[in-house]
Amino acid sequence: MSTAIVLGVGPGLGASVALRFARGGFDVALMARDAARLAPFADAVVKEGRRAVAISVDAEEPASVASGFDRAAAELGPADVFVYNAGAFQMGGVLDVTPEDFERCFRANCMGAFLGAQKVVPAMVANGRGTILFTGATASTRGSARFACLAVGKFGLRALAQSLARELQPQGIHVAHVIVDGQIDTPRLRAAAPGRPTSTMLAPDAIAEAYWQLHVQDPTCWSLELDVRPATEKF
Repeated sequence: MSTAIVLGVGPGLGASVALRFARGGFDVALMARDAARLAPFADAVVKEGRRAVAISVDAEEPASVASGFDRAAAELGPADVFVYNAGAFQMGGVLDVTPEDFERCFRANCMGAFLGAQKVVPAMVANGRGTILFTGATASTRGSARFACLAVGKFGLRALAQSLARELQPQGIHVAHVIVDGQIDTPRLRAAAPGRPTSTMLAPDAIAEAYWQLHVQDPTCWSLELDVRPATEKF
Protein backbone atom coordinates (compact mmCIF):
# COMPACT_ATOMS: atom_id res chain seq x y z
CA MET A 1 0.00 0.00 0.00
CA SER A 2 1.22 3.49 -0.85
CA THR A 3 0.38 6.63 1.11
CA ALA A 4 0.39 10.28 0.08
CA ILE A 5 0.05 13.24 2.43
CA VAL A 6 -1.29 16.47 0.96
CA LEU A 7 -1.03 19.39 3.36
CA GLY A 8 -3.10 22.32 2.13
CA VAL A 9 -6.20 20.78 0.57
CA GLY A 10 -8.98 23.01 -0.72
CA PRO A 11 -11.26 23.33 -3.77
CA GLY A 12 -8.42 23.77 -6.23
CA LEU A 13 -4.94 22.33 -6.55
CA GLY A 14 -4.90 20.47 -3.23
CA ALA A 15 -8.05 18.53 -4.03
CA SER A 16 -6.82 17.76 -7.55
CA VAL A 17 -3.47 16.48 -6.29
CA ALA A 18 -5.16 14.25 -3.71
CA LEU A 19 -7.45 12.78 -6.36
CA ARG A 20 -4.65 12.28 -8.89
CA PHE A 21 -2.57 10.30 -6.43
CA ALA A 22 -5.62 8.27 -5.43
CA ARG A 23 -6.09 7.36 -9.08
CA GLY A 24 -2.44 6.35 -9.11
CA GLY A 25 -3.03 3.82 -6.33
CA PHE A 26 -2.38 5.88 -3.20
CA ASP A 27 -4.26 6.13 0.03
CA VAL A 28 -4.38 9.82 0.91
CA ALA A 29 -4.17 11.87 4.09
CA LEU A 30 -5.85 15.21 3.35
CA MET A 31 -4.85 18.04 5.65
CA ALA A 32 -6.12 21.57 6.18
CA ARG A 33 -7.04 23.80 9.11
CA ASP A 34 -10.75 23.01 8.81
CA ALA A 35 -11.13 19.24 8.55
CA ALA A 36 -14.90 19.55 8.04
CA ARG A 37 -14.34 21.17 4.65
CA LEU A 38 -12.26 18.18 3.54
CA ALA A 39 -15.20 15.75 3.48
CA PRO A 40 -16.07 16.01 -0.25
CA PHE A 41 -12.43 15.66 -1.27
CA ALA A 42 -11.96 12.64 0.98
CA ASP A 43 -15.13 11.12 -0.50
CA ALA A 44 -13.68 11.55 -3.99
CA VAL A 45 -10.59 9.58 -2.94
CA VAL A 46 -12.76 6.80 -1.51
CA LYS A 47 -14.73 6.61 -4.76
CA GLU A 48 -11.45 5.73 -6.46
CA GLY A 49 -11.20 2.70 -4.21
CA ARG A 50 -8.57 4.15 -1.90
CA ARG A 51 -8.56 4.98 1.78
CA ALA A 52 -8.76 8.60 2.87
CA VAL A 53 -8.38 10.37 6.18
CA ALA A 54 -9.22 14.05 6.73
CA ILE A 55 -7.08 15.69 9.39
CA SER A 56 -7.17 19.17 10.86
CA VAL A 57 -3.63 20.58 10.70
CA ASP A 58 -2.39 24.12 11.20
CA ALA A 59 0.79 24.28 9.10
CA GLU A 60 2.03 27.21 11.19
CA GLU A 61 2.14 25.21 14.43
CA PRO A 62 4.76 22.49 15.06
CA ALA A 63 2.58 20.56 17.49
CA SER A 64 -0.35 20.51 15.06
CA VAL A 65 1.82 19.27 12.21
CA ALA A 66 3.41 16.61 14.39
CA SER A 67 0.11 15.24 15.68
CA GLY A 68 -1.48 15.31 12.23
CA PHE A 69 1.37 13.43 10.59
CA ASP A 70 1.47 10.92 13.43
CA ARG A 71 -2.23 10.24 12.92
CA ALA A 72 -1.76 9.83 9.17
CA ALA A 73 1.03 7.31 9.72
CA ALA A 74 -1.01 5.40 12.30
CA GLU A 75 -4.08 5.14 10.02
CA LEU A 76 -2.51 4.82 6.57
CA GLY A 77 1.13 3.90 7.13
CA PRO A 78 4.31 5.90 6.45
CA ALA A 79 4.14 8.44 3.64
CA ASP A 80 5.69 7.62 0.29
CA VAL A 81 4.71 11.06 -1.03
CA PHE A 82 4.43 14.42 0.73
CA VAL A 83 2.94 17.40 -1.09
CA TYR A 84 3.10 20.78 0.62
CA ASN A 85 0.43 23.07 -0.80
CA ALA A 86 -0.31 25.31 2.18
CA GLY A 87 0.29 29.04 2.11
CA ALA A 88 -0.76 32.49 3.24
CA PHE A 89 -1.01 35.81 1.44
CA GLN A 90 -1.05 39.26 2.99
CA MET A 91 -0.54 42.16 0.61
CA GLY A 92 0.90 45.33 2.06
CA GLY A 93 3.83 47.71 2.10
CA VAL A 94 6.61 47.58 4.64
CA LEU A 95 4.81 50.12 6.84
CA ASP A 96 1.44 48.38 6.55
CA VAL A 97 2.30 44.80 7.47
CA THR A 98 2.56 43.96 11.15
CA PRO A 99 5.37 41.76 12.48
CA GLU A 100 2.71 39.22 13.40
CA ASP A 101 1.39 39.11 9.82
CA PHE A 102 4.91 38.75 8.44
CA GLU A 103 5.74 35.87 10.77
CA ARG A 104 2.41 34.15 10.16
CA CYS A 105 2.92 34.21 6.39
CA PHE A 106 6.47 32.89 6.68
CA ARG A 107 5.28 30.04 8.86
CA ALA A 108 2.55 29.07 6.41
CA ASN A 109 4.58 29.54 3.24
CA CYS A 110 7.83 27.93 4.39
CA MET A 111 8.15 26.60 7.90
CA GLY A 112 5.21 24.23 7.58
CA ALA A 113 7.01 22.49 4.72
CA PHE A 114 10.08 22.06 6.90
CA LEU A 115 7.97 20.64 9.73
CA GLY A 116 6.23 18.19 7.41
CA ALA A 117 9.50 17.08 5.84
CA GLN A 118 10.92 16.32 9.27
CA LYS A 119 8.02 13.94 9.89
CA VAL A 120 8.20 12.00 6.60
CA VAL A 121 11.93 11.85 5.89
CA PRO A 122 12.93 9.19 8.45
CA ALA A 123 10.65 6.51 6.96
CA MET A 124 11.57 7.56 3.41
CA VAL A 125 15.27 7.22 4.18
CA ALA A 126 14.68 3.84 5.81
CA ASN A 127 12.76 2.65 2.73
CA GLY A 128 15.21 4.18 0.27
CA ARG A 129 12.48 5.98 -1.67
CA GLY A 130 10.00 8.84 -1.48
CA THR A 131 8.78 12.00 -3.17
CA ILE A 132 8.50 15.48 -1.64
CA LEU A 133 6.83 18.21 -3.71
CA PHE A 134 6.48 21.88 -2.77
CA THR A 135 4.04 24.33 -4.36
CA GLY A 136 5.79 27.57 -5.20
CA ALA A 137 4.57 30.70 -6.96
CA THR A 138 5.67 33.58 -9.14
CA ALA A 139 6.83 35.12 -5.85
CA SER A 140 9.33 32.26 -5.45
CA THR A 141 11.64 34.09 -7.86
CA ARG A 142 10.48 37.71 -7.78
CA GLY A 143 9.69 39.93 -4.83
CA SER A 144 7.15 42.41 -6.16
CA ALA A 145 6.19 45.64 -4.39
CA ARG A 146 3.82 45.02 -1.47
CA PHE A 147 4.35 41.25 -1.76
CA ALA A 148 7.04 40.82 0.90
CA CYS A 149 4.84 38.59 3.08
CA LEU A 150 4.44 36.13 0.23
CA ALA A 151 7.81 36.42 -1.46
CA VAL A 152 9.97 35.93 1.63
CA GLY A 153 8.24 32.67 2.50
CA LYS A 154 8.17 31.42 -1.08
CA PHE A 155 11.85 32.27 -1.58
CA GLY A 156 12.50 30.29 1.58
CA LEU A 157 10.43 27.36 0.35
CA ARG A 158 12.44 27.26 -2.88
CA ALA A 159 15.70 27.33 -0.90
CA LEU A 160 14.40 24.54 1.35
CA ALA A 161 13.62 22.41 -1.71
CA GLN A 162 17.10 22.95 -3.11
CA SER A 163 18.77 22.08 0.18
CA LEU A 164 16.63 18.99 0.78
CA ALA A 165 17.16 17.77 -2.77
CA ARG A 166 20.92 17.92 -2.43
CA GLU A 167 20.75 16.16 0.93
CA LEU A 168 18.14 13.51 0.19
CA GLN A 169 18.21 12.63 -3.49
CA PRO A 170 21.33 10.43 -3.06
CA GLN A 171 19.23 8.45 -0.59
CA GLY A 172 16.45 7.83 -3.10
CA ILE A 173 14.14 10.69 -2.17
CA HIS A 174 13.02 12.95 -5.01
CA VAL A 175 12.48 16.55 -3.92
CA ALA A 176 11.00 19.05 -6.38
CA HIS A 177 9.68 22.60 -6.30
CA VAL A 178 6.88 23.70 -8.65
CA ILE A 179 6.59 27.37 -9.59
CA VAL A 180 2.92 28.04 -10.29
CA ASP A 181 3.22 31.19 -12.39
CA GLY A 182 -0.34 32.47 -12.67
CA GLN A 183 -3.73 32.15 -11.02
CA ILE A 184 -5.33 28.77 -10.51
CA ASP A 185 -8.88 28.19 -11.71
CA THR A 186 -10.88 27.89 -8.48
CA PRO A 187 -14.51 28.55 -7.52
CA ARG A 188 -13.38 31.62 -5.58
CA LEU A 189 -11.59 33.10 -8.60
CA ARG A 190 -14.55 32.29 -10.83
CA ALA A 191 -16.87 34.14 -8.47
CA ALA A 192 -14.57 37.17 -8.44
CA ALA A 193 -14.15 37.22 -12.23
CA PRO A 194 -17.10 35.33 -13.77
CA GLY A 195 -16.30 36.35 -17.34
CA ARG A 196 -12.62 35.48 -17.27
CA PRO A 197 -11.54 33.09 -20.07
CA THR A 198 -10.50 29.62 -18.91
CA SER A 199 -7.37 29.88 -21.04
CA THR A 200 -5.96 32.58 -18.75
CA MET A 201 -6.00 30.36 -15.63
CA LEU A 202 -4.15 27.21 -14.64
CA ALA A 203 -6.40 24.14 -14.52
CA PRO A 204 -5.93 22.37 -11.15
CA ASP A 205 -6.15 18.91 -12.70
CA ALA A 206 -3.45 19.82 -15.22
CA ILE A 207 -1.11 20.99 -12.47
CA ALA A 208 -1.86 17.83 -10.49
CA GLU A 209 -0.87 15.76 -13.51
CA ALA A 210 2.46 17.62 -13.59
CA TYR A 211 2.95 16.69 -9.92
CA TRP A 212 2.24 13.06 -10.74
CA GLN A 213 4.76 13.12 -13.58
CA LEU A 214 7.39 14.45 -11.18
CA HIS A 215 6.64 11.56 -8.86
CA VAL A 216 7.03 8.90 -11.56
CA GLN A 217 10.16 10.38 -13.15
CA ASP A 218 12.96 7.90 -13.65
CA PRO A 219 15.72 8.43 -11.06
CA THR A 220 18.21 8.93 -13.90
CA CYS A 221 16.23 12.02 -14.96
CA TRP A 222 14.95 13.81 -11.87
CA SER A 223 13.82 17.44 -11.98
CA LEU A 224 14.46 19.78 -9.07
CA GLU A 225 12.23 22.55 -10.37
CA LEU A 226 9.31 22.83 -12.77
CA ASP A 227 7.51 26.01 -13.80
CA VAL A 228 3.93 25.91 -15.06
CA ARG A 229 1.74 28.70 -16.47
CA PRO A 230 -1.09 29.25 -18.96
CA ALA A 231 0.02 29.63 -22.56
CA THR A 232 -1.40 33.16 -22.46
CA GLU A 233 0.59 34.22 -19.37
CA LYS A 234 3.37 36.78 -19.88
CA PHE A 235 6.70 35.87 -18.34
